[in-house]
Parts: sequence; C-alpha cells; structure tokens
Amino acid sequence: MTDLMQGQATDRRSPCRNRRWLARLGLWGFVFFLVKGLAWLIVPALLAMGLSD
Repeated sequence: MTDLMQGQATDRRSPCRNRRWLARLGLWGFVFFLVKGLAWLIVPALLAMGLSD
C-alpha cells in the first residue's frame, strides 16, 4: 500500500515539474524569436542606411 501511495506522490509532482519546464522553454522560445525578429528588422535597416550615405 505504501508503494502505491509513493507512486501516486511522484505522479503528482511530475506534471508540475514538466509544466515548469514547458513554461521555461516557452519563455526562452519567445525571447529567441523576439531577438531574431528584431534582428531581421534592424540588420537590413542598418545596411540600407549605410548604402544610402
């Protein structure tokens, strides 16, 4: 009976732990694509400004 209870306790913690990792992954994914998107806007703008001088 105690083995069953311990198994349930680890099952309860596991989704919380997975959810936390997914939240971190989502945050870093957002930051990555934000920086990537800004680079796609800034680099051509800098090149255009440099070529127009």
